[in-house]
Amino acid sequence: MNSIDLAIALFLLGNLVVALVAAARGPTAADRMLMALLFGSTGTGILVLLAQAMGMPTLVDVALLLALLAAIGGVAFAKRAWQGDGHD
Repeated sequence: MNSIDLAIALFLLGNLVVALVAAARGPTAADRMLMALLFGSTGTGILVLLAQAMGMPTLVDVALLLALLAAIGGVAFAKRAWQGDGHD
């Protein structure tokens, strides 16, 4: 890993820490869901970065699976909230 890759990875890791704190403090279910989506997108970015830096193309598959799960979770939450079943 070169220094630019390391700096990007550290920034994304810091982003995940901030998301974890915000998710713990989030007053509503929507806030917590947004943080879960942030985990999915940031985790995908970190995994793709590691796949490139370490030469492990299988990590790209894991990243795509994480992105898919985050998207499905977001859609399920939106459907539940739209129907009025969501509680804050």
